[in-house]
Amino acid sequence: MQMLDLIRRKREGQALTPAEIEAMIQGYTAGTIPDYQMAAFLMAVYFRGLDRKETAALTRAMVASGERIDWSSIPGVKVDKHSTGGVADTTTLVLAPLVAAAGVPVVKMSGRGLGHTGGTIDKLESIPGFRVQLSREDMVRQVKEIGLAITAQTGKLAPADGKLYALRDVTATVESIPLIASSVMSKKIAAGAEAIVLDVKVGSGAFMPDLESARKLARIMVDLGREMGRRVVAVITNMDEPLGMMVGNALEVREALNVLRGGGPRELREVCLTLGSQMLLLAGAAGSNKEGRRLLENLLAGGQGLKKFQQFIAAQGGDPEVVDNPQLLPQAGEQVTVAAPAGGYISAVQARLVGEAALLLGAGRLTKESPIDLAVGIELKKRRGEYIHAGEPLAVFHVNDRTNLEAARERFLAAYTLAPEPPAPQPLVYEIIK
Repeated sequence: MQMLDLIRRKREGQALTPAEIEAMIQGYTAGTIPDYQMAAFLMAVYFRGLDRKETAALTRAMVASGERIDWSSIPGVKVDKHSTGGVADTTTLVLAPLVAAAGVPVVKMSGRGLGHTGGTIDKLESIPGFRVQLSREDMVRQVKEIGLAITAQTGKLAPADGKLYALRDVTATVESIPLIASSVMSKKIAAGAEAIVLDVKVGSGAFMPDLESARKLARIMVDLGREMGRRVVAVITNMDEPLGMMVGNALEVREALNVLRGGGPRELREVCLTLGSQMLLLAGAAGSNKEGRRLLENLLAGGQGLKKFQQFIAAQGGDPEVVDNPQLLPQAGEQVTVAAPAGGYISAVQARLVGEAALLLGAGRLTKESPIDLAVGIELKKRRGEYIHAGEPLAVFHVNDRTNLEAARERFLAAYTLAPEPPAPQPLVYEIIK
């Protein structure tokens, strides 16, 4: 195989064989194919795309580049949920204990936040003492005991994807749909989940800016999962505005606790119930979406989801007292109110800009090595469609370092559009693709 020939053929829109793609991924992982050639190939893919057969071959090759985890010793259908990334998206912290409380084992590997999107592992680390690194043996034991374990992703799973993603990040090829699909599915398949619910975000705070792109990505990922023997459903959800009302790691843990108590924002709770009912369906724990939803609503009302979250915290070394006393979570030293500059109906909230404002406060990271402040973030006071008076609080910033405070305020206010009339309502869930 000559890499130059593969670049040229893909540049001209020709299809590569599975054997060629496998050899290319093996060579790149081993270091025999240099970054500059792979960068040229990625750019050719960005413009020419990959067909379904090529995308499946790329996914298989990335899975084969590292270790694969087998959870077959754990009884039941193991389910996982993956989000394509958003702002105030605290669904995993609600769903994992809630679905486990329904008797479905949840064994999950999660990542850290990067850029304007948050990461489940960072949120969990805001719980005092919580361990985010578990051995495979510890995970198996814990899931057998309480039905739930979450650990940080390891570089041994699909290492080719890690190398490719880092290269895509610096070559403006992140948005390629077949590359996104193969990246997501290679990690999920290598991580051993038997059933996967994909939360495909669409809107101003998502990778997919429009519904048609989100549909295309969702269909490709569902097809990839089916071809590789997995049960997969994709739910396309709205990320035009932040899903919850808290943006920031400890703040989002606090909001997840509110939802598990039966409260919290209606929008976050609704998306959690939709995703959770699909997880129960895939696992065979519910016969219909309506039945699954009713089961989850009963578990929320009865407090079983909250109790499971407390068990989960204790099992991974965290302080279970945070469930009853959220004040034990990290708290910022200062709260700064951000007032509305004018009055009107909130007609749009650009989620990405809100996430970037939280990033400027220190709640996120620009690189994977950047430190973050687990206590800081943004507490939203108003949602799209609500009326706000001039001078009324739009949000409260939780701040430890004022260095970028004004820049964060400017970025945050730029996210909001005010109008004299209320906007038309938008759906939270656009479509479910099976």
